Amino acid sequence: MKLILISALLVLAMTGHSFADISPVKSFTDRSPSTHNANPWGLVYADAITENLPGKVNIHPIAYDLNGITIAANVYTPAGYDPSKKYPAVTVAHPNGGVKEQVAGLFAQRLAEAGYITVAADAAFQGASGGQPRHTDIPYFRTEDIHGMVDLLRIYPGVDPDRIGMLGICGGGGYTLNAAKSEKRVKAVATLSMFNTGRVRREGYMSSQVRDVQERLAQASYARGQEAAAGTVDFDALTDEAIEAIANDLYREGMKYYGKTHRHPNSTFEYTRSSLTELMSWDATDNLKLINVPLLMMAGSLADSLYLTEDAIEKATGTSDKELFLIPGAFHIQTYYVPEYVEQEVNKLKEFFGRTL
Repeated sequence: MKLILISALLVLAMTGHSFADISPVKSFTDRSPSTHNANPWGLVYADAITENLPGKVNIHPIAYDLNGITIAANVYTPAGYDPSKKYPAVTVAHPNGGVKEQVAGLFAQRLAEAGYITVAADAAFQGASGGQPRHTDIPYFRTEDIHGMVDLLRIYPGVDPDRIGMLGICGGGGYTLNAAKSEKRVKAVATLSMFNTGRVRREGYMSSQVRDVQERLAQASYARGQEAAAGTVDFDALTDEAIEAIANDLYREGMKYYGKTHRHPNSTFEYTRSSLTELMSWDATDNLKLINVPLLMMAGSLADSLYLTEDAIEKATGTSDKELFLIPGAFHIQTYYVPEYVEQEVNKLKEFFGRTL
């Protein structure tokens, strides 16, 4: 894996250093994002940054190449950021269908307020990142996205490479667990409302599709064949009607969050049907014993997705420093934005990363 040079304009602008002064930091570039709302960076979460001010947390939209795909990311730097100093840092991986401007950005900003350099990046094939076909959701690439954020932080001015942690939210939590199995450059791992995408795509949410696994795999294989032969891309997506008919909270609340209260045009429930050929044969909890660093897993006490977090933390036998932290009264999606829940989660993350990084 290699981060390929685009330019160092961002670093030059931030630090006033010449390129020679910052070598080998030469792998990312300033990015001026288009926006769909009043926020200059398109951020849709509460209390989002609206301007970069001296002495405050600042946001730096950047782009970098990862395995030939341009990745769009936001780096958040703490108040009074000085690139000559050393700061702990955290990667933040967004949920399935989400983008960096939503819940991932919220937690990246809140951790920056606590003194961390953080990065939230759009997954390859999704959001403002490159890659075709759009909305491909394959574990290999989602895992590489997280390794790539670690690569980025290790060369970002001011980051202490020996104090890097990971945070993954929902589907990004499952992929963060997968990355952490082999990513030995990080010292601590945390998840929020972890979603094991492989298990859910294979069995259905709450084991609702166990009986038609082979039929759905056949459909996915056919879809892949159509992509290869004719360039036709088939998508799986939940309709409003289908979501309203679902008896669990995750998809109903998710439609409200992604479609109304925190809508972003780059965020979608769609994924290519061909992605299922990889997703359904993968599981975030396979070889979870390989994680040997402190592990914090947070989830709502009322979330019907809680079974996924409970299963994962039980299988994480490679570390004795692990904790399941429940947010009383919270459903899955509510952990993303309800102020009282977010406050509990941020405080727990500050305690956890403060101890481990």
